[in-house]
Amino acid sequence: MIEKINLNNILFLDIETVPEYDSYLGMDEETKKLWENKTQYQRRDEVTAEDFYERAGIWAEFGKIITISVGYFVNKADVRNFRVTSFWGEEKKILQDFSNLLNQHFNGAQHVLCGHNAKEFDIPFIARRMIINSVALPDKLNLFGKKPWEVPHLDTLELWKFGDYKHFTSLKLLTKVLGVPSPKGDIDGSEVARVFYIENDIDRIITYCEKDVIAVAQVFLRFRREELLIDDEIIHV
Repeated sequence: MIEKINLNNILFLDIETVPEYDSYLGMDEETKKLWENKTQYQRRDEVTAEDFYERAGIWAEFGKIITISVGYFVNKADVRNFRVTSFWGEEKKILQDFSNLLNQHFNGAQHVLCGHNAKEFDIPFIARRMIINSVALPDKLNLFGKKPWEVPHLDTLELWKFGDYKHFTSLKLLTKVLGVPSPKGDIDGSEVARVFYIENDIDRIITYCEKDVIAVAQVFLRFRREELLIDDEIIHV
């Protein structure tokens, strides 16, 4: 079925998140207690809630989005381009700009969103942060009342599982086994918060995020047995 989808109708995406505050001490006492309760089963006995705070970016209730990167094909005749862009800055503006993109350019019945583990992480995280920031959910993220087959989302991790729901494969591993150029640069996900809060280098994080988007698109092309993108076909806008 994925071979029948028009590539021009897919919006590929990835997000980068960090803890909402630069340290555990930024939270008020009630939130600290809620954080302790939320993470009690993930933390080992010797790990304190404060030491565990560096991982707060994986929960929408305790983290925030610092960039959303997207990519989309613009295929005309025999010319194929893949355009990549990012939203960054104050979180509410990131979310509003992303919502505007969906509402204005990817709001048709034919349009779908695609990411790696996006159904479990990126898309729910975006939706939850929109609610927290009082940003109206665009139709593509508003899943209330929709049947599973009506949800306009594709997930390369889900496609790779083939129904094996206990199986997890990272994007880095999947690109390796499929012969896709490695998506990552000089940092990994565990370093994003440090680069953001200590180095103040958002450009480095955006580059990292955009490489993920390109990698997801490349994986999708491999699923369809199509030629991978070459550098000249990728346009950063």
